[in-house]
Amino acid sequence: MTTLTTPNRLAAARPHRARYRFLLTLALTATALPAFAQQLPTSSLRSDSADQPSAMTRTLLPETMTLSDRALLLATDLNRLASPGATGPEASGHARVKNMLQRAMALLGTPYRWGGTSPDSGFDCSGLVGYVFRNALGIELPRVSREMAQSGELVNDRAALTEGDLVFFGRRGQVDHVGIYVGEGRFVHAPSTGKDVMVSSMDTGYWSGKFMSARRVAGI
Repeated sequence: MTTLTTPNRLAAARPHRARYRFLLTLALTATALPAFAQQLPTSSLRSDSADQPSAMTRTLLPETMTLSDRALLLATDLNRLASPGATGPEASGHARVKNMLQRAMALLGTPYRWGGTSPDSGFDCSGLVGYVFRNALGIELPRVSREMAQSGELVNDRAALTEGDLVFFGRRGQVDHVGIYVGEGRFVHAPSTGKDVMVSSMDTGYWSGKFMSARRVAGI
């Protein structure tokens, strides 16, 4: 039987320790983001406060991303925004967007409430977006999603979306939902009665077929 010397024992232990540290970090990240663990069962949705609720019955499909996938992708987004290579106005813009996204992510798990505009009372979709822009950036947006869809600069190419853009959804040519783009085809939003503020995919499931337009708000 071969006996390992002390240096050899340390060398052999390093891969196990590195694996343990990685798993521990992942577990802590997952614990900090409980709202990512939610699945979206089939449910009925309502539009925001000034849209027409009776016309807004629709169905959500379950989210397919795992908890660890979502946590890691979110960390990647925020780390990219904090890239140390940018300087001057570009760095300032990145910092503002990062701050806004952090404010939005801090609200994950807040219950949906039709007409809600605060963490205490809950949020509807436009209430969440307006609260984040007001408190993170000092920017006042119109109250309802269809009016937000007329503000800022139109982003014609979906592939050109950047973090912080507003993304709009609806049917029959009418906007009835809004969220904040966070990168990698995902957005944070307040989806429906009985649900909480969460991150969803624009590329798969219900929302992929409801995307209508995007806007880039001046000042970020």
